[in-house]
Amino acid sequence: MEKNTSYREPLASVIAELNSSPEGLTNKSAANLLQRYGLNQLVDAHKKSLWSFVFAQFNDVMIIILLAAAFISGLIGELVDSIAILVIVTINAIMGASQSYRANRAIESLKQLSTPDVLVYRDNHLTKLNASQLVPGDVLELEAGNLIAADLRLMEEDELETDESALTGESTPVNKDPLYTSEHEQIVSERQNMLFSGSLVTRGRGKAIVVGTGMNTELGKIATLLKETEDDDTPLQKRLQKFGKYLAFAVLIICFLVFIAGLLQGQEIILMLLTSISLAVAAIPEALPAVIAISLALGARKLLKLNALVRNLPAVETLGSVTFICTDKTGTLTENRMTVDAYVVDGKRQQITVADSPLFFEILALSNDVMQGQGSVIGDPTEVALYADAMSKGVNKFTQEQQTPRLAAIPFDSDRKRMSTFHQYSDGIVMMCKGAIESVLERCEFALENGQKVPLDTQHYLSLAECLAEDGYRVIALATKRIDALPSSLDEKTNECGLSLIGMVGLIDPLRAEVKQAVEDAVNAGIVPIMITGDHPVTAKAIANKLNWIDGDTKVVDGHSLQKMSKEEFQQQIKDTRVYARVSPKQKLQIVEALQLQDEFVAMTGDGVNDAPALQKADIGVAMGQKGTDVARNASDMVLLDDNFATIVGAIKTGRRVFDNIRKFIKDTMSSNSGEIWTLFLAPFMGLPIPLLPIHILWINLVTDGLPGLAFSAEPAEPDVMKRPPRSPKESVFAHGMWQHIVWVGLFVAFVSLGAMIWALETGHENWQTIIFTVLTISQLFHSVA
Repeated sequence: MEKNTSYREPLASVIAELNSSPEGLTNKSAANLLQRYGLNQLVDAHKKSLWSFVFAQFNDVMIIILLAAAFISGLIGELVDSIAILVIVTINAIMGASQSYRANRAIESLKQLSTPDVLVYRDNHLTKLNASQLVPGDVLELEAGNLIAADLRLMEEDELETDESALTGESTPVNKDPLYTSEHEQIVSERQNMLFSGSLVTRGRGKAIVVGTGMNTELGKIATLLKETEDDDTPLQKRLQKFGKYLAFAVLIICFLVFIAGLLQGQEIILMLLTSISLAVAAIPEALPAVIAISLALGARKLLKLNALVRNLPAVETLGSVTFICTDKTGTLTENRMTVDAYVVDGKRQQITVADSPLFFEILALSNDVMQGQGSVIGDPTEVALYADAMSKGVNKFTQEQQTPRLAAIPFDSDRKRMSTFHQYSDGIVMMCKGAIESVLERCEFALENGQKVPLDTQHYLSLAECLAEDGYRVIALATKRIDALPSSLDEKTNECGLSLIGMVGLIDPLRAEVKQAVEDAVNAGIVPIMITGDHPVTAKAIANKLNWIDGDTKVVDGHSLQKMSKEEFQQQIKDTRVYARVSPKQKLQIVEALQLQDEFVAMTGDGVNDAPALQKADIGVAMGQKGTDVARNASDMVLLDDNFATIVGAIKTGRRVFDNIRKFIKDTMSSNSGEIWTLFLAPFMGLPIPLLPIHILWINLVTDGLPGLAFSAEPAEPDVMKRPPRSPKESVFAHGMWQHIVWVGLFVAFVSLGAMIWALETGHENWQTIIFTVLTISQLFHSVA
């Protein structure tokens, strides 16, 4: 993939390198370039077919042993046994394949983001064209509401702002500047002269030249990461694979010993083959795949009631293994909407009402371009927030405008970073100005404090603004002055001077109400939360402080620092860093991978396109359902339908309960199977006939494994389920004394069963096999109940 550095070059050089012009390309040159670069669309990732999932179910050592047992049974004429084994294996394979099958549509969703119609200059005419036909060198016209369909270098702009939150994680619209250049390499969110595929024009107009299409866009780089990132096995799958290998090895050894011992005793080969097959069938927990599938399905059903939709069933259990939660900030910890949350009036930060300063709220309401839409207001998110705050205090913009009509305006632009409006009051004209704190203060001479006009203490207000910024606020200053008549010329230098500062507002993307408690619950459960965001380090640190994730002096690692780190340095600090800011999609992926290299189980939450590769790579990807993109949802294992971070904590509890119940079943079924194995293993050495045939073992397992397994899958959570730390990634499924329990219970059941068999044979009972069948079955059921 080509590395795009056009943001570092002068605009004239970019146009020249693309063999284009400010008027765009000719149709002929565009056709040639289309042949060279291909369609402006993303390449599909390889999708697995349903059959590949079906075949994958047979790639298991335990299943292979059962198939071998079925084959041998068929060869020696035991067709009933052979068919019974094959039916059970087939049913399990169908269930497993149906649960595992899910088409990966992440790339398809990315494609849909990049194929709208666009206005492009061809042969000096403005033409509507499908975005898939765009080539480098095309010149586009853009306006508010347009979805950007390629990576563009900005040529001209008029109050242009774009929403790049889905791509970069930035929660606020970004001002663009065609004259901006940088000599240094920058992350996406810092490239002020660029527009990126997948983002949205929220305000203004512009003209731009295409510098990257298809897979050579920033969106394409994310698509490439998605293609390169393959889903790893879940913790449960890893544990069961290990369990299966050990069990298969043990079964082969036992079968071999019993077969040889029988031959040395002079037993017939066919008889000993039947005995070996019986042992193999006894050892393999045939019901395990079904019980696991049912447990996961019941867990997924419970999670759905908690507003968590599970897209990949094994992820239910994976939640219970999570040691780190890597979460995005915007839209995950926060509400992804700007809100006025702080006020500075009379030279200090304080809460105020309309009665305290009516003009303050009139400026919020009137000095903006918010318009009435169908059922809601439309406009820049910052201005919508100011409008909403004034409205909440009883100052209605549209009602107020009838009393104090707007006469004129000096529009906002990215150079001045402020806007001014003129309004007719009964006693004259009031000019209202709002904008960035430094921009407004330089045009002010006075400040209104306690109803009096006093000389402006610039440094004092800058210090207040800095304190707000450190708390994560975006600061907007408000100023005004009265004039006798509307000026003939709306020149900013002439009019925006001699202003009086009314005060400042602090806007913030607020924390979700439930997040703080959810984070505390996760920490109490031994889970480490990490914030990974594309937002500014100051904002990220402020949010982390509010959540008590970090101490006040803790350093936030940004994307630039991360890029300079060696792999060794990165691995050393990965477990100690709690906040990452200004990171790229690739760096998010690297953080997840670094934690996984240290044997941690990682959950990644997110809602944007930029989160998709990390969501897919994580042990469990958790996407937001309401504000999340299709790309994020399709790359995830679980979707939060209510976008509620607290739902994750409930999901973790459910995941831990599911694993506990699966472990209870394994403990029960392997104890039962151990009794069958010891019974069949010891009988030949005691000079006894084969106690049971394979068909008998299958029936016993059906009764003693299947029904108790259903009961275990519905067991409620243990009282301490959220008070203990996550399971160790290296912990065996037989940990905490399970294997010792399996051995002694199996021996006890075997001695009881063999004792009953010896008694039946010595007393001449013809139905001695029925007796041992009954004793084995009841003993195992008694153990399940106990």
